Amino acid sequence: MDRVAPPLRHPGLNLADDPRDTRRRFESDVFGFWIFLMSDAVLFALLFAIYGTMLRGTAGAPGPADVFKIGPAFIETLLLLTSSTTFGMASIALKRDAGAGALVGWLIVTLGLGLAFLGMEAHDFVTMAAAGATPERSGFLSAFFVLVGMHGLHVTIGSIWLCVMLLQLATIGRDRGVKLNLLRLGLFWHFLDVIWIAIFSVVYLQGLIR
Repeated sequence: MDRVAPPLRHPGLNLADDPRDTRRRFESDVFGFWIFLMSDAVLFALLFAIYGTMLRGTAGAPGPADVFKIGPAFIETLLLLTSSTTFGMASIALKRDAGAGALVGWLIVTLGLGLAFLGMEAHDFVTMAAAGATPERSGFLSAFFVLVGMHGLHVTIGSIWLCVMLLQLATIGRDRGVKLNLLRLGLFWHFLDVIWIAIFSVVYLQGLIR
């Protein structure tokens, strides 16, 4: 007797009762976003490679041990990791069709953590500039600001996207399009957390060891 394969389910999306063509369309959309994330990962891999080649190119300007502060970087890491957890809680609330208050509340907490991260990162950049560590001083500093700044730009885009989703939840509700966009945003946000862990490990920790 042939066994019928169970319907595919994605986090945050209740697709079991949808027609087969609807499920396939959603699966195709999610797969397409994974392709985008992989292309973004290639971009960051190139930036990491450039940073590695420029690590010793200080040209007499401040080096990693002179400008890096492990305390703020560690707090920024905790903020992003916590925001990943809160977005996971939002995904659970969406998956279980919990009340709108729980979903919106977790998303607002995630947004607040993301903005706090951006605020601390901006303060770090200003502090470095005040100490004379600006991008034009050396290849190392240029590579550092491009790599870390590109990640910060992505977090900014994610924060704006979160605001848009909160607006859509307030005006449209939790229809299938909104659920799909929240799933994409969740993948994007968790991806940024992974990239930041790599930055914290490769840039900050190794920089201080050197």
